[in-house]
Amino acid sequence: DLARSTAIPRMMAASLLRRDKKSTAAHLKADLKRTDNSSGLRQLQELLDSVLHPERGSEPEALEWCKWLLAGGDGFDEFCRTVRSYDNATLCGLVWTANFVAYRCRTCGISPCMSLCAECFNNGDHTGHDFNMFRSQAGGACDCGDGNVMRESGFCSRHRLKTGENVPLVPRDLLLMSEMVLPRFIITIIQYLRDGYTEPESAADRDLQKVLQQLDLHISFLEELTKMGGAMRTVLTKILTNQQTFKELSMGQEENVYAKRSYEKYLSALKSSGLVSVEEKGAGAGATDTPAGAGALTVHVFVWQEDQDGLQGVGQRKRVKLSSSTKDPSIMDTLKHKCFLEELLFWTINSQSSTFVIRTREKITFTKTFVQHYAFIMKTLMKSHESDTMSNRIVHISVQLFSNEELARHVTEECQLLDIMVTVLLYMMESCLIKSELQDEENNHHVVVNCGEALLKNNTYWPLVSDFINILSHQSVAKRFLEDQSLLRLWMSFVSFFQGMNLNKRELNEHVEFESQTYYAAFAAELEACAQPMWGLLTHCKVKETHEYTKTVVRYCLETLQMWFDTIGFVDEPALNQLTFHLPLHRYYAMFLSKGVKCQGLDLDSLLPDQEMLMKIMVHPLQIQASLSEIHSNMWVRNGLQIKGQAMTYVQSHFCNSMIDPDIYLLQVCASRLDPDYFISSVFERFKVVDLLTMASQHQNAVLDSEQERPMLEGALTFLVILSSLRVHLGMSDDEILRAEMVSQLCMNDRTHSSLLDLIPENPNPKSGVVPGSCSFEEMLSAVADFKAPVFEPGGSMQQGMYTPKAEVWEKEFDPIMVILRTVYRRDVQSAMDRYTAFLKQSGVHTGNPWPPYKERTALHPCYKGLVRLLHCKTLHIVIFTLLYKIWMDHQNMSEHVLCMVLYLIELGLDNQVQDDKVEEVSFEHCHDSWFPGTSLLSNLHHVINFVRVRVPETAPEVERKRERERERETPASTSSESSTFGQAQVFSLVAERRRKFQEIINRSNHEASQAVRPKSSSSRLLPPGSPPQLVTEILEIGESMLSLLVKLHQKLSGKQNSLSLSWLAEVDPAHHAHGDGLTAIERILAKAAARSRHSKRCLQEICGKVCPPIPPKKNSPGDKKSMDKEERRQRARERQQKLLAEFASRQKSFMETAMDVESPETDAVMEMGSAEPLDSEVLYDCVICGQSGPSTEDRPTGLVVLLQASSVLGHRCRSDTPKRLPTTDEEHIYPEDTCGAAHDVRLSLMQRYFKDSSCLQSVSIGWDGGVYVQTCGHTLHIDCHKSYMESLRNDQVLQGFSVDKGEFTCPLCRQFANSVLPCRPGRGMETGAWHAPSNKSMSTLVREVEDLQEQLGIFPAESNLSKEMESVIKDIKNTTQKKYMDYGKNPGSPDNDFLFMYSVARTNLELELVHRGGNLCSGGASAAAKRSCLNQLFHVLAMHMRLYSIDSAYNPWTRLTQSTYCDDERPEVPMLFRDVPSLLIIFILTMPQPLRKEHFTCVVKVLYSLQYTQALAALSVRFSPEERLAWSNTGAAKKNTPNSDKSWESLLGHVISELTKAKDVYDTSSEETLVVSHRNVWSPQSIEFSLQQFCLPFLRLSCLLQHHLYGDSLPGCLVEEEFSLLAGCLGLAGSAQSSAACLEWNISALDLISQWCSEVISLLVQDPQWAAPRLLHLPDNYNTIFQYYHRKSCTSCGKTPKDPALCLVCGAFVCLKGHCCKQQGVCECVLHSQHCGAATGIFLLINASVIIIIRGHRFCLWGSVYLDAHGEEDRDLRRGKPLYLCEERYRVLEQQWVSHTFDHINKRWGPHYNGL
Repeated sequence: DLARSTAIPRMMAASLLRRDKKSTAAHLKADLKRTDNSSGLRQLQELLDSVLHPERGSEPEALEWCKWLLAGGDGFDEFCRTVRSYDNATLCGLVWTANFVAYRCRTCGISPCMSLCAECFNNGDHTGHDFNMFRSQAGGACDCGDGNVMRESGFCSRHRLKTGENVPLVPRDLLLMSEMVLPRFIITIIQYLRDGYTEPESAADRDLQKVLQQLDLHISFLEELTKMGGAMRTVLTKILTNQQTFKELSMGQEENVYAKRSYEKYLSALKSSGLVSVEEKGAGAGATDTPAGAGALTVHVFVWQEDQDGLQGVGQRKRVKLSSSTKDPSIMDTLKHKCFLEELLFWTINSQSSTFVIRTREKITFTKTFVQHYAFIMKTLMKSHESDTMSNRIVHISVQLFSNEELARHVTEECQLLDIMVTVLLYMMESCLIKSELQDEENNHHVVVNCGEALLKNNTYWPLVSDFINILSHQSVAKRFLEDQSLLRLWMSFVSFFQGMNLNKRELNEHVEFESQTYYAAFAAELEACAQPMWGLLTHCKVKETHEYTKTVVRYCLETLQMWFDTIGFVDEPALNQLTFHLPLHRYYAMFLSKGVKCQGLDLDSLLPDQEMLMKIMVHPLQIQASLSEIHSNMWVRNGLQIKGQAMTYVQSHFCNSMIDPDIYLLQVCASRLDPDYFISSVFERFKVVDLLTMASQHQNAVLDSEQERPMLEGALTFLVILSSLRVHLGMSDDEILRAEMVSQLCMNDRTHSSLLDLIPENPNPKSGVVPGSCSFEEMLSAVADFKAPVFEPGGSMQQGMYTPKAEVWEKEFDPIMVILRTVYRRDVQSAMDRYTAFLKQSGVHTGNPWPPYKERTALHPCYKGLVRLLHCKTLHIVIFTLLYKIWMDHQNMSEHVLCMVLYLIELGLDNQVQDDKVEEVSFEHCHDSWFPGTSLLSNLHHVINFVRVRVPETAPEVERKRERERERETPASTSSESSTFGQAQVFSLVAERRRKFQEIINRSNHEASQAVRPKSSSSRLLPPGSPPQLVTEILEIGESMLSLLVKLHQKLSGKQNSLSLSWLAEVDPAHHAHGDGLTAIERILAKAAARSRHSKRCLQEICGKVCPPIPPKKNSPGDKKSMDKEERRQRARERQQKLLAEFASRQKSFMETAMDVESPETDAVMEMGSAEPLDSEVLYDCVICGQSGPSTEDRPTGLVVLLQASSVLGHRCRSDTPKRLPTTDEEHIYPEDTCGAAHDVRLSLMQRYFKDSSCLQSVSIGWDGGVYVQTCGHTLHIDCHKSYMESLRNDQVLQGFSVDKGEFTCPLCRQFANSVLPCRPGRGMETGAWHAPSNKSMSTLVREVEDLQEQLGIFPAESNLSKEMESVIKDIKNTTQKKYMDYGKNPGSPDNDFLFMYSVARTNLELELVHRGGNLCSGGASAAAKRSCLNQLFHVLAMHMRLYSIDSAYNPWTRLTQSTYCDDERPEVPMLFRDVPSLLIIFILTMPQPLRKEHFTCVVKVLYSLQYTQALAALSVRFSPEERLAWSNTGAAKKNTPNSDKSWESLLGHVISELTKAKDVYDTSSEETLVVSHRNVWSPQSIEFSLQQFCLPFLRLSCLLQHHLYGDSLPGCLVEEEFSLLAGCLGLAGSAQSSAACLEWNISALDLISQWCSEVISLLVQDPQWAAPRLLHLPDNYNTIFQYYHRKSCTSCGKTPKDPALCLVCGAFVCLKGHCCKQQGVCECVLHSQHCGAATGIFLLINASVIIIIRGHRFCLWGSVYLDAHGEEDRDLRRGKPLYLCEERYRVLEQQWVSHTFDHINKRWGPHYNGL
């Protein structure tokens, strides 16, 4: 029965399926439109049942049906367009996936996560805003139109309209079908998901992944629907959130067995999702909001019962599991799915693939769903294998939900979002807790997170924390958080998990085996999980009204701290050799204190605990400061590099204001409230230098080695200076802080804008994109720094635009203390000092080695006045006195830095007096009265101390001295005298002092003393056996005060006895002493002391009056060497080094001048030698390898170091001077047909069509594309030396970027890149003497002589080393370029081909030299190009090779140039008028015996000039209009019979015209073209003369260059107008140079010869020899133009959008970099293109990185970028995404390097590309 009932509808459905989709859809839609639509509904349901039946799998067919049905009979695309037109969305809401390029504008953004799609960004107005482009990591959505996220001013023109008032209402029937079909479509997806689900035990999550891949089409279809705009989105939202439909469809009606089954699977999935169902407990909570009907399933979440101990490896420490009772079970809400949206979310999370987020209007519904699933999401996240992508996706969802304050507030109130978040965070961290071993390892009950866990290492907690920070940025939410006491408590316990994590223990014996790198995870965790939420909360505690919040937080901090001290078992002393950098509780406390005092006017004392607690709080931050010093003193060296890494990270700019700054501030607070003597002695004890602070010259330090004492003492003093002078939290305004930070960074080094932005510690509050304070970053920057535009060094290294401090900043604001605090590397402090020194030298303020300047401080905030007492306590004064004494006495381990810091402390004390000098309590007095009377530094300065009792080893010099004294007396000392001296002797022990103080404080707070003080273990004091000698007590006679010591130190430093005269005090002026060395500092201090107290002044005058030199320890003691202080030795070493360096530099300079001849006007030695020495002597060459000098001989030839490279630069020349533009729209194109290379190819193939091949191959030159260019560095070497040099390179494994097997090497002298050696021929350099003699032979004799010379057969050179080398160079030259650039003949491999290639090499090099000289010879002289030129040598090598081919005399063009002959062939030779004249010149010169006499050279030039001239006339005549032609031919005929008619262009032109008119169709074929050309003004005689000269100039230039290289003639410079006449003169073309015709010399009747030439012509054009200089493409100014057009353009060859698109800057080709799609024979497209376009040289702009790479042969290098931002910086890989603009200078440099072929020499970092680019 059942079977029958389902069969009937199946048949109907089947009949529907058979019909075509379009008509079915139309039919159904019509049915459904009727009021009674039941039949239509039924048919549709049945059709869908069969189409979307889940068991059929997801086939594209079903999707097709859906598309047709939705469109209801129209085409789907048409339907899309219609729906779009009703888009009433005021939001853009475009959703994108990873790698999409979007924009972010900080000026318009309210939320920091705001993003815009490119379209909305470009349609909005963001000029002058702070925006950047970025690549989306995991997808996102466009916020345009969303007023919660961005300001309305930034909306684009489309979304600016408030409502869609001008959008018509959507017709009901348009989306009718969608409302019917889509619910079924979505349930299908859900059923697939349920289907794919298998019980977790049986299979991994992978099945779901598979299902998702199958569903790809469906999901992208849904995405497509969302992109249709608001109208469709409304429908979708309705469907997704409709609970009724969900119930009906998801549970399945009775008859649908399939749906039932899938529903059961879904239940099982829910159960196993780890949210364990606790039905009974949940009944009460769940009953209230379970709607009727079985649709809602109640699952109560209680505890994540997954005990992960099982996962632990045996070796690791056991995890700590907290008991579950601590959790609040009501937090995790019941998990119910009431609509499609919720279940979809559940499945996408479960399968870890939230690929789509539908941005709905009803966001609230979705947000609630999301919050309910929150715990589940995070649980999945922890289990996930690919947590990176997953967490990014989740953040992208949550950012959109939680950035909106309304939504966030709503959810916080209704769904307890905050509770959920904090609880989930706690849960998350509890999975990886371990026992803390801080302090008392046995009895420590504290637990901390284990930084080695994946959870922390992979930042898995990040999505959670980022959501937390995001919602805390809303005022309303943060208020709730701060008001909720239980939440705060929970949060503090969360923070305490991080307190003391990543504990380091100092390795004392051997180096640690395995350096763990977990520390970075620890720092990141503290910054992200503790500090950032803290900054978020702090932003809401800015005003008086919120002071209650601050008090609460402070209260809880203290409470939690107290608990922490108890759990770790801390009493009063920190454990030895332990260090943790992580004290987030301390830092919370510090930052809220600071905020409360600074912004809310709270009284500091009301927030502080009792003294005892303060003492405890101070211990750990102080421990960190001391450990920093230890690390820099190499005491932790056995812990490996990672401990240095931690010390650096702690102060690094992103961490410092959440780490070191709060620590120092907290210590300042403690110092201002605790007893100063206690504090100071604690500091020295922590820094382990107590034993060093003795007056004795020798001591024993129980804890430090002697080489660590100095750096530790320096560290302690520097710390005290920082502590008492840093004002960042003690009264500086935000602007002052920003200024100080900026100055300190700029003083270390010049900085680029972006690195400066990065280095200034910003307030990491996520809301503000701006730095706090009224003054913006830019204004401040322009106030303190000058911009240095990017410059180019000749070495080619590209500079960025830098900011450098202004002069007044160096003078007034340079603060070495701030620099020390902010330096990550110690070398930066030195760098800042060096720059400061350089500034002082340059401005003439101070020439020596200055000391760090002292800087006045801003006033202290009244709350912190107590800090000044540090500088006015006896303990510090005793330390200062002791150190001054030790420095004066040259004790060991003192240094300039120690003195500098001591003086700094004194000066700070003088500048910060304690106001209320009330009498101090007697209890403090009784120990110290013997040292100093009071605590004021000013009065203690002049207090004289006579005797001091010290403990010294028996061997110390003091003991010796006492024995000597006793021997002198020889009487037993009377007890009375002894005791009287002892009476005043002072004893001083810091440790005892500190103990006593501690005791007093404890007693005062009425604690039992016994419990508080543990006797310090004496073990550290016990000396091992064989220990140094015992200590004895001695009394030293001192008799000095601090003032007198300062005066004596002044003498010591200046090296003069009475350096301070009495008169000095009178004229002193402290202001004058701002900059200078130690002397200046001491003078400044003495002047201040004298000015502030009359007593000091009196004392000073006395001291200066009776000055005597110090008594240094005896010189004959073994301590001699020691007394020559380390500093002094260092100083001398430094001076020696400077001297050496200076000497070295001057040597180097002279070497550079001689060896490199950098742009100096003298020509190269090789050129000069011939003329400098007696005329017939041989040229001598220096071999740079063996250093011998001698001639090049047949047996031992010398060669020039050369680089051969194929070049297509000439082939890329065009006719016009303006470079081609890079296309940036589809309309623009580049046509390559008009380039020089293309034109020559066309010409040659045309000729080969008409004329004999062998003759064609001598009538043109090749090598425009792929010609071989030869350049040299000018150094020579013996060829045998070179071979052994190559051998040694081959055996040397450390090869730098070049391949020896390919013959590559670097010149042994100047290290320039080279790959061959060009032999120099024996004999003279230039053809001198007789060869130069002017000849008076007639033209006709010379012509005959030239002909005879050509007849001579080439003599085969004798086999010798030289000839072998010459052959091998020819082979090298041939191997340099590709085969296709050498074979142009019809029969490959013929000698003609070889011949053509050889003379073209000469042509290429001449032409390139011309290009390098700027395209003409006006500049004259041997330019830089000529100096590096090796044309002379190259010519001889080529000539030797070409003499092997003799030209058959019957075809010798010379005869056709000089006599009238007629030859007829079936395939004629190339007519003379079509031949390339410079090619003929080179052929003649190379085939005649060398050396050639100059008269013969001139003769050849003259004969060829007449041919060139005739060609010019012919070419000109073609450009005339027919009427003009007639006129000129008549004028010419009239002139024919005048004398000298063969030297007047009129008669010759007339003759050419009449002769050519006879020839077949020369003029008529080109008539259409001529019309185009000749629409210029009528030809005047002047314009004709000018164009004839222009036509002949290229030939004259080449001839002149050739003459210059062969005969050494100089090239005089001239103006451009005079170039023609000058060159004609140089070449000896007679001609007084009024006109070009006057230079002609005919050896037979001109007219006959011309007639003969014209008679050969058939209809071809004579080619114009003029080309413009080669240029790279013209690029647009703004990089965005290129980027937007090309980054999504699809590749022409494979049709895909390339991952790394690139552009060729020579021809504009668009190629895939590294793309496998376009590989051919294993070679990637860029390399292929570089071979095709530039003969293996390619210049590519990488679109996605804005940088340029150069491919040269088998190597490549990153050249840099020609696009810079507004601050002159590159933005490689577009990481910062700032707007970039073309830097013309850089582009010019790039073009210059391309044209001059110097990439190899200028760019240093080359690497092989293995054809993979």
